[in-house]
Amino acid sequence: MKPYLYTVVNKEHLSEMLDTINQLIGIPIQVLDEEGTILMAFGEATGYCTLFKRKLPSSDSCARLHANASKKAINLGEPYIFSCHANLNHIVFPLINQNALFGSILAGPFLMTEPDSTLLEDIAKHYAFTTSELLELYDESKALLVIPPAQVTYLSKMIFYMFSGLISDSKQQLIINRNKLHQQSRINESIQMYKTSGAARVSKYPYEKERLLITRLKTGDVGEAKNLLNDLLGYVFFSEGSNLEVIKSRALELCALLSRAAIEGGATSDSILRVNNQLLTVIPTLNTIEDLCYKLQEAIDVFTDCMFEHVPSKNSEIVKKAIQYISQNFANPLSLEDVADQVHLNPTYFSTMFKQSTGSSFKEYLNMVRIEESKRLLANTDYSLIDIAVATGFEDQSYFSKVFKKFTGLTPKQYR
Repeated sequence: MKPYLYTVVNKEHLSEMLDTINQLIGIPIQVLDEEGTILMAFGEATGYCTLFKRKLPSSDSCARLHANASKKAINLGEPYIFSCHANLNHIVFPLINQNALFGSILAGPFLMTEPDSTLLEDIAKHYAFTTSELLELYDESKALLVIPPAQVTYLSKMIFYMFSGLISDSKQQLIINRNKLHQQSRINESIQMYKTSGAARVSKYPYEKERLLITRLKTGDVGEAKNLLNDLLGYVFFSEGSNLEVIKSRALELCALLSRAAIEGGATSDSILRVNNQLLTVIPTLNTIEDLCYKLQEAIDVFTDCMFEHVPSKNSEIVKKAIQYISQNFANPLSLEDVADQVHLNPTYFSTMFKQSTGSSFKEYLNMVRIEESKRLLANTDYSLIDIAVATGFEDQSYFSKVFKKFTGLTPKQYR
């Protein structure tokens, strides 16, 4: 019976790819089915493995280990480098469709350092090898391929680039899985931070960080906005536990805040209404905390894109890069020439393009970003007006007050 993997992957094309890697690097490489059974192999089986398998219990088979490693790679969203029962290294890359495992690519075995007695010491503790058998294993280990750790990293990347496009949605799904893993790591760091701070010090919801998130969204600083989102999610998990329904309610509240911020940042009401309707439909159907957190992270991207819908596509990436640079450097002396240099454009041309794309001159936009930050500082700190003026990049308190009133209709003192 034809393996299911070959109904979604061209066998001949796959064979050529594996043969190429084996011929170039000399590493044994195999195609496995979803159970870890070998479908295709390039490179000779090592004498080391042949000897070792004689002592390996059937309940602890290589196929089972390789299948479990493939599932681990799906969660990681990238090739998984692991050590097998015999203390040999492998790289496994999962072949997936709609997040289901259909097979995998297994490169190995190999060592990362020259073999020595430590390679066999652990084996002797767990498996019934005689001294003569261990010596025989050691002799066979000298024929194993040795790949330094740095080169293993590059080999892992090459395998990802070569095989991630074999199945239509495989690459995108792996990237999503990897991003989810990274996001959960950041959220866990935030939870630990709140635990370390103690319940008494974090009894109140961090509204200041929520306001800063809104400011970062409005000024196009997507990276920092996502960091703040993960910090807020960490607080929610710390204070509410892992109650999915409670977190869904908080997520919907946060989406409402982000949508208003996006409109204030230049998005049209129609586009935001469309996004909000989608989120209101999707969020209640999500079944895991990981999916919910990732959906909120995607929402930041979508709301930001809505703010730039009116920017001509040929200029959108340049304008986004310029706005991100402004949002990260507004507190410093910042000139039109500085930003134009960052996007590699003539200052005059950049000035015209920026005005056409955003509807604001460079100076107006810079002042808007500075005023947004000053509003946050006025509402959440006891800093003096001169300190806030300096912290947000204004030359002096008088000019700060003049610009603040122009944007808000109030003086800084009245706003506070």
